[in-house]
Amino acid sequence: MKRLKIYPKTFCYTLGLLLFIVLVAHALLYFLTPQVPLELSTSPDPGDMMLTGKFNLTPYITQMIQRVLPISLFCCVVISVLCSLLFSRQITVPVKQISAVTERMAQMDKTAACELHMKDEIGVLADNINGLYQNLLATIENLEIEKRRVREMEQSKMDFMRAASHELKTPITALNATLENMILGIGKYRDFDVYLPECKEMTERLAEMIRDILETSKLGSPLIHETPVETDLPSLLTPLCEPYEQIARARGTIFNLDLSGGFSVQLPPQTFGKAVSNVLANAVAYTEAGKTISVYFNHSALVVENECTPIPAESLRHVFEPFYRPDYARNRDDGGNGLGLYIVDTLLKAMHLSYSFCPIEQPPGMRFEIYL
Repeated sequence: MKRLKIYPKTFCYTLGLLLFIVLVAHALLYFLTPQVPLELSTSPDPGDMMLTGKFNLTPYITQMIQRVLPISLFCCVVISVLCSLLFSRQITVPVKQISAVTERMAQMDKTAACELHMKDEIGVLADNINGLYQNLLATIENLEIEKRRVREMEQSKMDFMRAASHELKTPITALNATLENMILGIGKYRDFDVYLPECKEMTERLAEMIRDILETSKLGSPLIHETPVETDLPSLLTPLCEPYEQIARARGTIFNLDLSGGFSVQLPPQTFGKAVSNVLANAVAYTEAGKTISVYFNHSALVVENECTPIPAESLRHVFEPFYRPDYARNRDDGGNGLGLYIVDTLLKAMHLSYSFCPIEQPPGMRFEIYL
């Protein structure tokens, strides 16, 4: 019986129970037939003959039961078989349907669902299986998204390390060549008073680049994630813009700061301030003397505009990549190390803030908008 499927097993159990009841009922009927005496009496009129007697009808009843019993037993067996078939089908068909659907679910068929409109325990079981499967699909989808995100982060880290290695290789090679020529006393490199300060300047640039690389590599660390708090943007941006305003004035650049349309928003202040600082540093670095830098609010967006040569479309697609600098800004003294906008992109994505960086026509320049 253990190896039988549910339909024949249910049929056998049901048929066995019904046959047992039929046999017990017929046995009781056969063995418990009562002794039935028969008494006859005449009318009480004096003129009539009185007849009295007593007859034992048990043999006749027993004989009658023996004749009827096989027919009754056969009919009861046939009815038991039919009832067992109907009962087994009624019970096992929903279970078989659930089993077939769960097999499809095991094959990750997203369209699989138990379509049983029943209010009993089997119907509740079908609903529970459907709910469990939908939760499983949602969990798998979230895991796939997380897996894809982790893969992208790992690929991004690998690309960043390759770019960092490439960026460090050039100044290190130049520094090593200069020092080697100075040691060998080749030509102009004998003048230590000229080339030692250059070597020191190279090491300072290397130190600054390594510091920026290390700082950038920490951007994905959960240790730096802040809890968002209600932040008044004008109060946050006023001291943040002050040093960049001084640098701009020292370079002969006009710095217009208008925070009259400011408002409060829920965000991590230090992380947001760091992103805005890099945008401002980028604007100051690429704005020539006599040109203008403007910081203001446009409805729910923070806007930083600077007058400069608009970045071509082919270069604009790459400005948020690490260590990328447009062709006209390859000088590290003017164009930085190419990490500023990469840091901005990473921080804004971590805060789930969207942004746009596009050229403007009048006056010619670039506009960076952070949508809050």
